[in-house]
Amino acid sequence: MYCPFCRHTDSRVIDSRTADDGTAIRRRRQCPECNRRFTTVETASLSVVKRSGANEPFSRSKVLVGVRKACQGRPVTDDDLARLAQKVEEAIRAAGSAEVDAHEVGLAVLGPLRELDEIAYLRFASVYQAFESLEDFESAITLLRAEREPTGQEPDPAGMGAAPSSGGMAGS
Repeated sequence: MYCPFCRHTDSRVIDSRTADDGTAIRRRRQCPECNRRFTTVETASLSVVKRSGANEPFSRSKVLVGVRKACQGRPVTDDDLARLAQKVEEAIRAAGSAEVDAHEVGLAVLGPLRELDEIAYLRFASVYQAFESLEDFESAITLLRAEREPTGQEPDPAGMGAAPSSGGMAGS
């Protein structure tokens, strides 16, 4: 590590601490040449391999951009989205690979997004999984309903949230 002040090729670590929820290490360093102190932040690199074969660093902000579009008009806060992006990054890092396929990033988004908002999940899945027909949507909704029923929640006849307690659809 070069000293940012005098460009000396060495430095001494004075203090190390974890940062960013344990995903980075903050080091306080001192240059033996000019005795000035500076801080470095070290993170494990995580690269995404795009369909074209190009590599780029993983970016939570790119995850947020894609998910934010799916959540447009839904009762989802920026904090909810930040937690989702963190869950996605943690899931990808837990796989233990320094490189991950872009497809795997999309798969890692689907689970947390489904927990957050089913409508946003369907929107994201319809683009990500390239739904081509109403049958694709119907099968995704059927799967959501089937997974919801064992939890004790009543299935929703309209696919728009909790089922009405009167047992019928509104306006019937």
